[in-house]
Amino acid sequence: MKFIKIIIRFDADNLILAEELICNIFFSFHLKGVICDVPLDEPDEGFGTNTLSYPEVCSITGFLPLLDSSDIILEKIKQKASGLSDLNIQVDIKTEIVDEKDWSDAWKAYFEVTKVTDRITIKPAWKSHDAGEGEIVIHLDPGMAFGTGTHPTTAMCIKLIERYLVPDSSFLDIGTGSGILMIAAAKLGARTILGIDNDAVAIEVAQQNLIKNDIDPARCDLLCTTLEKTDPGPYHFIAANIIAQVIVDILAGISMRMDENTITILAGIIKERQKDVLAAIVRNHLFVIHEDNTDEWVTLAVKKTRS
Repeated sequence: MKFIKIIIRFDADNLILAEELICNIFFSFHLKGVICDVPLDEPDEGFGTNTLSYPEVCSITGFLPLLDSSDIILEKIKQKASGLSDLNIQVDIKTEIVDEKDWSDAWKAYFEVTKVTDRITIKPAWKSHDAGEGEIVIHLDPGMAFGTGTHPTTAMCIKLIERYLVPDSSFLDIGTGSGILMIAAAKLGARTILGIDNDAVAIEVAQQNLIKNDIDPARCDLLCTTLEKTDPGPYHFIAANIIAQVIVDILAGISMRMDENTITILAGIIKERQKDVLAAIVRNHLFVIHEDNTDEWVTLAVKKTRS
């Protein structure tokens, strides 16, 4: 199958905001294999160091299946991207036709063995790594799904799961992507785990990653669906590593699946949108128990207000 490779090069005063907005455009049209080539501050020693090269030009790349409707979708993407000039984000859009085999592994150059916490390490399936005593290794091949563990939002989620997850808990992962948070929860002792995503490819990738990590299938379920169609719970632990606007839109549904003991991790929030998420937290009778920040990204742990 052939794909349209869409490259949006960009320049902006706030590169992190530009990255989120362009990615949101790509995700809204269900593009595959999205690659973000943007500069990041060097993290603390041992925390995913040397995982990304420093780009000469910031760009986001995505792949659109070449179908009869592709020209219409491409034009809509171009219109939305050009509209970012109102936010002082200047874009340059390039396209080319490629075969699937030419791009499906291109992102692997950006993914190395990454130590996320003192105990947890993310290992690409094609890399070798000698695990230390007591080290929890997550074997991962994200394929065309989001979630390698090198992005600050994913890393912060894993840290908070390690901090707050109680063994034998039930765990709900909203927007599971590669399944990385499900695997982390399983290896940290979650008893039952449900991952949902509206992308069928992500569900397939997550399933394969659960197998790679020898996670008992009796403990896990994967559904290609949206939150409102899932079991009302309540769950002991919920993770939603998406983007700020989606979190605001679904937070009422998340709150319905919480009781007073549930801990929910909200991630993928850029600092400029944090106030919107905080307002939604208050509206839905939740409160923040912990906040983490890396670069321009914010991750919140929340609980439900007592009735």
